[in-house]
Amino acid sequence: MQHSHHSSGNMLTMGLLIIFLIFVLINSILPFNESSISSFQQLNTIFLSILIEAIPFVLIGVLISGFIQIFITEDHIRAWIPKNKAKAVFMSCVVGSLFPACECGIVPIVRRLISKGVPLYAGIGFLLTGPLINPIVILSTYMAFGNDFRMALMRMGIGFIAAFVIAFIIGILFNSNQLKHKEPSTLKKEESIFNRVKGMLHHSVDEFFDMSKYLIIGAFVASALQVYVSMQSFLLFEDNIFYTSFVMMGLAYFLSLCSEADAFIGASFRNLFPSTSILAFLVYGPMIDLKNTIMLLSVFKAKFVFILFILITSIVFIFVHLTTFI
Repeated sequence: MQHSHHSSGNMLTMGLLIIFLIFVLINSILPFNESSISSFQQLNTIFLSILIEAIPFVLIGVLISGFIQIFITEDHIRAWIPKNKAKAVFMSCVVGSLFPACECGIVPIVRRLISKGVPLYAGIGFLLTGPLINPIVILSTYMAFGNDFRMALMRMGIGFIAAFVIAFIIGILFNSNQLKHKEPSTLKKEESIFNRVKGMLHHSVDEFFDMSKYLIIGAFVASALQVYVSMQSFLLFEDNIFYTSFVMMGLAYFLSLCSEADAFIGASFRNLFPSTSILAFLVYGPMIDLKNTIMLLSVFKAKFVFILFILITSIVFIFVHLTTFI
């Protein structure tokens, strides 16, 4: 355990060093003028704001992950999960809907659940609904759109149905858990409660260092794209609803906003884009974004993450546009 902690800490240090060197490189390439200094400061501000938003949720996530690793057995999991695939997916989506978590904080929880025996499809249902339609997110959406329930209810309904369909398809496509590494259970029933809590905290620290390095890399890339890629380059066909939906989904992916706050950003686009495209932004971002993708790649096999990305993108796009017929 101690060796794992030092290894994760060394990798985190290396990741921070690489990001620092990239900062220096960008600063040396850009012309040294007032504009370049301003953009560099903006990059730094956005980078830190993403980290400040995400880290509390990652901390909550790794503590829950540590609890699951130490206190929850495979027998508990088998007793809780229905045998029927559709029922298991539905239950995982319902539990996720009640669980306040962001898309990065939920990754270590899902990894631990799946390693403990939760079927992959149930884990994905929880992964997708947790950040998207928990009570805090729905309340913030309601407030962001001027105390209008319509957008909040559409986000909740479309998000739940899309998550159910994606998770069910995952259950058809994959039989194994798709984790990169199999982790043995560390629960020892003969240990005292003190030692088990101590083990939980040790595990949470290891998990935090493991997840944080990917969060930092993802946050840096997302912030760099926000600063150095012009928004105007995306507004070529702003009258086409399908195009604007793809644009808004792309923005949701690269902005990597916390799902508890993204509704306020989405609401600011009401004068530029139709409500269908804004709904695509609100549903897609919490399911998959840039920093979340990097964290998923650290946990799951790359082929699985790619297929999950394609499924989320296509199904959210289709389901959101079906609302135009409602």
